[in-house]
Amino acid sequence: MIDLFRHRIVETGRLPLFGFFTAFIVTFVLTRVIVRLIRANVSGWFGNVRAGDTHVHHVVFGVVLMLVGGIASLATPDAYVALDCVAAVVFGAGSALVLDEFALLLHLSDVYWTEKGRASVDAVFVAIAVTGLLLLGIRPFGFADAVPDPAGSALAQAYFASTVANLVLAVITLLKGKIWTGLIGLFLPVLLVVGAIRVARPGSPWSRWLYGPDSRKYQRAVRREVRFRRPLIRAKIWVQEFIAGRHDLIPPELLQRSADAAERARRRRLARAARKAAARDRRRTAARGRRRAAVRDQRRAAARDERRAAGRGRRSVADRLQRSAFARGRTSAAARRLARRLGADDPPPPPPPRRKLPTTRR
Repeated sequence: MIDLFRHRIVETGRLPLFGFFTAFIVTFVLTRVIVRLIRANVSGWFGNVRAGDTHVHHVVFGVVLMLVGGIASLATPDAYVALDCVAAVVFGAGSALVLDEFALLLHLSDVYWTEKGRASVDAVFVAIAVTGLLLLGIRPFGFADAVPDPAGSALAQAYFASTVANLVLAVITLLKGKIWTGLIGLFLPVLLVVGAIRVARPGSPWSRWLYGPDSRKYQRAVRREVRFRRPLIRAKIWVQEFIAGRHDLIPPELLQRSADAAERARRRRLARAARKAAARDRRRTAARGRRRAAVRDQRRAAARDERRAAGRGRRSVADRLQRSAFARGRTSAAARRLARRLGADDPPPPPPPRRKLPTTRR
């Protein structure tokens, strides 16, 4: 094993790359273990790093380590292999910390434990796959040890043509939504040919540009997505959650939308309650107005009845006085004034005088 390591890693000059690869994997695993323990609120374990009220993400430490490792690697002479390996280890640890929060940099939001946070795990897996292929000695575009001849030779022209063809195929594969096929195909060009020939994924730029909603290619792409790719995606998500934890938090924008919707609903309820209260007040005011109008009408009717009764009483008194006066044969001016004051009509003509019946003597 040691001889194989010396032959494949040390003698080929890949020792700094091996240090980067090892530090990257170890740092990523330790980081995920630590953040999962912090999320689980394990007693006795330290929490998040804070500077006052500001939560310091570990991407900050990753950027610092990448800067230190990159500058140290550039400043270290070629003869100092050990220092170059140390710089590669520091750079690998910083790269793991940065890519572990790749989704934060992509969305500019803390989506670490949300569904969008899986992009960080995807980025880490891509980096591990690419670094592993480079560590095995596989070079991009299928040329491991080929060194082009001077410009103008047949080998140089073939190398340039194959590189351009592989780049074109890689771009087509990526536009078809096949990220893993396009990245791994840079090292295994046969995958680029397969990815460029097969139909694009639904929702990819290639599908939106060239496939109609009712075309046969689009329908075939949907069937393949449901039949083959969905199970692979579920398996990949299971592996990611087994390694990195479950991404089950609600995204911040959805929380904000929920808060905004709740606020709008609260305002609608308050406005509806205010409208109901105003309508109830209007009904009560109208009822009080109707009751007051009814009471006022009743009082007016009672007063009118009282005046009518008083008028009738005065007229009856005047009539009785007139009758009694006329019965006695008195038609003086004082009686007429009294009748007018009491509201009686013009006095009736006096009754004819009574005739005395003749008496017969016996």
